[in-house]
Amino acid sequence: MDILKVMNLTKTYGKGDTLVKALDNVSFKVKKGEFVAIVGASGSGKSTLLHLLGGVDRPTSGKIIVGNEDIYSLDENNLAIFRRRQVGLIYQFYNLIPILNVVENITLPILLDNKKIDEKYLDELITTLGLKERINHLPNELSGGQQQRVSIGRALMNRPSLLLCDEPTGNLDSKNSKEIIELLKISNKKYKQTIIMITHDSNLALAADRIITLEDGKITSDEKVL
Repeated sequence: MDILKVMNLTKTYGKGDTLVKALDNVSFKVKKGEFVAIVGASGSGKSTLLHLLGGVDRPTSGKIIVGNEDIYSLDENNLAIFRRRQVGLIYQFYNLIPILNVVENITLPILLDNKKIDEKYLDELITTLGLKERINHLPNELSGGQQQRVSIGRALMNRPSLLLCDEPTGNLDSKNSKEIIELLKISNKKYKQTIIMITHDSNLALAADRIITLEDGKITSDEKVL
């Protein structure tokens, strides 16, 4: 079953002589539970694409269907609800709240949505992420790899339709990078989590089921990883 359909997506900036096409008529589909890496050089359009998939920016034209919903037919209020409930975001820089401990950072999306915390799922996540001994620590008391684990937990806590990762290992050394990629693969297999990861690292991209390559705002290849 397709969880995501991207249809003729175009994003332009500027007008006339200064017009720039960040994305040019991009179309692809992602099945539920698929792990997709999007690669490309700086300026290829991959970050623009991720922002559009996450409902952070609006396209110039085209559609993004998540589940059965055209997300850009939503008004701003419902689009914000979509982002909060259906999208998990993992950034290169962890964006944790400095005054909240590990558990408080992970459960923040649930609390913002006025929902009850699933304590069993929370405990399972914390155990899977290797944070059992760090639950009361603040972000500045954690290593970079541990902080990224917390951001993964926060992104997964709402069981989102899409987990969007923007260079998730870009701020980590090689050892921590491998561990974070392994955790993403675990979340993909264990929770059937659909993941779309942007990376410039072709070796990291090989962890995915499929690699989409962007160049000058267009898809130049879309291949399964053998």
